[in-house]
Amino acid sequence: MSALTQQLTGRRRTWALAVCGALFAALLAVAAFAPLPFAVAYPGPTADVLGESEGEPVITITGAPVREPEGELRMTTITATAPDASVTLTDVLGGYLASDRAVLPTEAVYPVGDSVTEIQEHNRAQMTESQHSAVAAALRHLGREDEGIDITLRLDSVGGPSAGLLFSLGIIDLLEGDGRGGDLTGGAVISGTGTIDADGTVGPVGGVPLKTQAAERDGATVFLVPRDECDAASANLPDGLRLIPVTTLSGAVEDLRALAAGDSVPGC
Repeated sequence: MSALTQQLTGRRRTWALAVCGALFAALLAVAAFAPLPFAVAYPGPTADVLGESEGEPVITITGAPVREPEGELRMTTITATAPDASVTLTDVLGGYLASDRAVLPTEAVYPVGDSVTEIQEHNRAQMTESQHSAVAAALRHLGREDEGIDITLRLDSVGGPSAGLLFSLGIIDLLEGDGRGGDLTGGAVISGTGTIDADGTVGPVGGVPLKTQAAERDGATVFLVPRDECDAASANLPDGLRLIPVTTLSGAVEDLRALAAGDSVPGC
């Protein structure tokens, strides 16, 4: 092969590599801005179920005397990008590398519904069902199902079933406290998450690592977590936040009573 031929071949090879590199860069640029089937979730707001939300009591009880609680019971939430939001590769990579957010498949965050309206209706329905279960579980735990006590739960800005455990604990605290004349929280800021069945069974909810961050941010020192989610809650656990695993409402009540008394309680 002559020197000229070698030179031309080398130039063609360089040109071909340059074209391939440009195409690859273009593909990366397109992928970086193309929408992907993911949602980015963040620590959401918390709400004290013993207090007020938008100027109204979260828990209203009639037909029985109500205590004045000293501590707080803060239910926790996560905030996620909308199902129709455009989440790009840049967002996904940033979410995986950050500790204050999580990247999840869209169907994991929004398993039901194809529109924002459908999802909101589903979440409201879940919240309503959760509230009924929370009331039933609390009154059953107290043995006061047949006393004509009327309980209204109001937390319009939150959907889904994850506040069930905290609702039940709030009802118990308002009606009977720790059962020994004291506050169920021991005057502390207690947070947590978990579904509740009418029989008092506590179930997992998801998004726990983000909820622990929301709890610590809003002043909680204790986080009640469904036992099956202990490992998830322990990941990136904020300093100063204590985990207490729970499986039942009665178990959660006993753990809070023990904590307030300074006795030992289980941990994750």
